Amino acid sequence: MYSSNTASVFGFHGLDEETGIKIINNLEQLKHSVNDYDWLGKGIYFWENNYERAKQWADQQAQLPKNIKKTLKPFVIGAVIDFGVCLDFLDQKWLDFLSIAYKEFKIQMEKEDKSLPTNGAICATDFDFKKRELDCAVIRYAHELATRRGIKFDTVRAAFWEGDELYPNAGFKMHNHIQIAVINPDCIKVVFWPREKMRL
Repeated sequence: MYSSNTASVFGFHGLDEETGIKIINNLEQLKHSVNDYDWLGKGIYFWENNYERAKQWADQQAQLPKNIKKTLKPFVIGAVIDFGVCLDFLDQKWLDFLSIAYKEFKIQMEKEDKSLPTNGAICATDFDFKKRELDCAVIRYAHELATRRGIKFDTVRAAFWEGDELYPNAGFKMHNHIQIAVINPDCIKVVFWPREKMRL
């Protein structure tokens, strides 16, 4: 009954400049990420109302070794996103639903004599779960459960507490953010070249 979120938000997506300009000019389309470690499962990823974090991410991608990096010149595109039917993990009912999905997924894996995937850090010095293989698998299974119940999600949304503490004993971290994975590209109503924001 309350699955459809009528709100629209700005989302920001970090990528290579050449690709970004082609997307803005409708010469290319944004592509779904389909990695097994994606934080919210399959989707086109955006930082909700967070240009700076999208820019940081693009900058980080440009620093990767030449043999694996896809971003040569960091760039950010903006989008107006209509949530549609949203698997929203800022909503208690969908957190409860994900818990059910995990339990059923665990039973299914045991029946198939398979080990559950795990969330983990990229390297030993990284304390954040950058590789969320368990979360990704459970969210994918949640989509299957929802489909059986006649629900098809357009977007997935969640808040993440990421990075070092802002200050000693803080409840906030340096890279807290809300992330959106758009499954249905029709939810992306507009893409645009963001104006540079004023520095605080």
